[in-house]
Amino acid sequence: MRHFGFEKLNVWYKAKDLVLDIYRITKPFPKEELYTLTSQLRRAAISIPSNLAEGTSRKTNRDKAHFTTLAFSSLMEVANQLIISYELGYIPEETYLNTREQIQEISRMLTALRNAQEK
Repeated sequence: MRHFGFEKLNVWYKAKDLVLDIYRITKPFPKEELYTLTSQLRRAAISIPSNLAEGTSRKTNRDKAHFTTLAFSSLMEVANQLIISYELGYIPEETYLNTREQIQEISRMLTALRNAQEK
């Protein structure tokens, strides 16, 4: 089976794993959050690997860097919503801290990828 360009990026795999974790984390959120925080957090998380996938199809490094920047922006949105979810008591501390570590690792990887694309 042929692999697509985005499947060669380690950061894409990390971002995809974050999406799966976000879905698991948000599953027990209160029902009243289904169309607000739960939906927003999931959509922001999905946007990270999706932008990486879309960026790999672009021809120029400038365009690729643009989509990596969008992925980074979505990652920061996830970080913000994760903090809010934790402070509302929807996420246990251990889950919050582990997910923050994932976000920090992906952040470093996206920054390195964007820097390489901008050269």
